[in-house]
Amino acid sequence: MRLDKFLKVSRVIKRRTLAKEISSEGRIKINDHTAKAGSEVSAGDVLEIRFGQKVVTLEILQLEAYTRKEDAEQMYKVIKEEKIG
Repeated sequence: MRLDKFLKVSRVIKRRTLAKEISSEGRIKINDHTAKAGSEVSAGDVLEIRFGQKVVTLEILQLEAYTRKEDAEQMYKVIKEEKIG
């Protein structure tokens, strides 16, 4: 599954266009490699996302093409969340 689609479906980022913007700025890493919006992700991958003043590290648990809002958090597990600066 594409990175931007995963971020939208899992509701980590609300809109796919925003996910594309963030990844094009180099603010997302997959397994310590800078990722683009079209990068493929799979279960077991570790994402590191820079949101303004914080960095969120999460592990992908499962991929779903569509999911309900209540089930979205089951797609990933937050490993750590830290503030920058």
